[in-house]
Amino acid sequence: KGDPMMRPMIFTALLAATASIPAPAQHENHGAMPAGQIGSDNIVFETSCADEVQGDFNKGVALLHSFWFPEARRMFTGIAERDPACAMAWWGLAMSQWGNPFAGVRAPGVIEGGQALVAKARSTGSPTPRERGLIEAVANLYRSADAGSQRERMLAYESAMGKLAATWPDDQELSIFHALAITQTAPPTDKSHAELLRAAAILEPLFAKYPDHPGLAHYIIHTYDVPPLASRALPAARRYADLAPAAPHALHMPSHTFSRVGYWQESIASNRRSADASRENGESSDELHALDYLAYAYLQTANDVAAKEVVTRAAGISANSAPGTPLINSFAVSAIPARYAIERRDWPAAAALVPHSGSSPATEAIVRFARAVGASRSGNPAAATADIARLAELRDSLAAVPDPYWAEQVDIQRRVALAWQAFAQGRSAEAILQLAAAAEMEDRTDKAAVTPGPFIPARESMGELLLQASRPVEALAAFEAVLKKEPNRFHALAGAGRAATAAGNGAKATAYYTQLLTTCAASGEAGQRPELLSARQVVGR
Repeated sequence: KGDPMMRPMIFTALLAATASIPAPAQHENHGAMPAGQIGSDNIVFETSCADEVQGDFNKGVALLHSFWFPEARRMFTGIAERDPACAMAWWGLAMSQWGNPFAGVRAPGVIEGGQALVAKARSTGSPTPRERGLIEAVANLYRSADAGSQRERMLAYESAMGKLAATWPDDQELSIFHALAITQTAPPTDKSHAELLRAAAILEPLFAKYPDHPGLAHYIIHTYDVPPLASRALPAARRYADLAPAAPHALHMPSHTFSRVGYWQESIASNRRSADASRENGESSDELHALDYLAYAYLQTANDVAAKEVVTRAAGISANSAPGTPLINSFAVSAIPARYAIERRDWPAAAALVPHSGSSPATEAIVRFARAVGASRSGNPAAATADIARLAELRDSLAAVPDPYWAEQVDIQRRVALAWQAFAQGRSAEAILQLAAAAEMEDRTDKAAVTPGPFIPARESMGELLLQASRPVEALAAFEAVLKKEPNRFHALAGAGRAATAAGNGAKATAYYTQLLTTCAASGEAGQRPELLSARQVVGR
């Protein structure tokens, strides 16, 4: 959980294999966490550890299943303290150290810490063959600190988990962790979604049999987190939060599905709960992640007043972070104000955004993109040149890591920014070519789990540019293509309504504007954007 652009915090007390276990007083409240609040009463993860720690071990696994890694670390540390012969406690710590399986490239320090934990697991107690297999499986993730080998290491982990699941086919936990490993290694460029469907074929029968298992609901949401499959996750999305109501990520995760299908009010409710629970638990990174999804949902319903409150809340979290510590959730810190400017089409405000000093390359790119597009669309295309050049530098730095996914995402942003600069400078044909290339790149891949959606879909920019170029029929096709991938997106609906009106297609104009007004109905008086006024004139509301 948290920010995939950040380097996960190292469990410093366990950097060395011989490190001492923290004092008992630090973990005296471990067993106090109610099992029902995290779903552990529906988990049976067999171990050879002492009987008195088995209940807490199930809690630790439940925390892993809901990506509550700080609490999982504390739980497994308490188990290791109470049962020094429990090798699997160190497996749990190694899994916690890896953190969110959908996060970015791990820093060398994370790998070093994980290697120490694996070494401790290998040298502790007398684990069973199944347990030793789990320890060796997670060891694959930490074989090297070479960033370029991370995908290979993740695939090796998936293969090892597959062999374990095949050896013990009746062990549901092995099957569940194996399915997650399949999902986390599924290539985003595979539009057949073969690997995701392979994972779903494991998860769905288990979910039918164990509908109260939090990991099953969680991983089904991740597995179907692509546009063509998203609606299949709705049963799990509507169930997961109630299975682990104390876990901030469990409260947030349903909004992945709700965002995919354009159910903005459900997304708002989900992320408000998650943000408040995160704050109550002192989980600032999770709070920011939920706030990013919350801001996006508010902005899709034109509730700009509520979105501004989210911007203010997020800025307060960032401002109050301890000096000298790594920036908490740099993606959300950069994304939230950028979304607020871009979605409201406040181009001068977008052009005036300032990159945060703690940003990673991919998160700095968010602000550079907003600045470049904002400058060009507010009549100052020359001012976009420096930010476009910086986007190229950021793309190249990500490619050198190598981090090909984010390098490509930044290059898409660079091309969209170039297109708007070219258009503002009177080079319409060049602008359309740049947007066509960006849209094709965007179609070949998909969004990362860290974001609820693109800042401006390339085809949405294409539609807006074509409208300005008096080509409404082509613009309408572009907006309709966006809506297939991003249902109920505000500017795609508004753009489709405008394009249909300009093309003389009154029926489509009325349909799209009606859908826009319905989507924004809950915003009430807050929804006063010009696009809504145009929609009301056409629809007659």
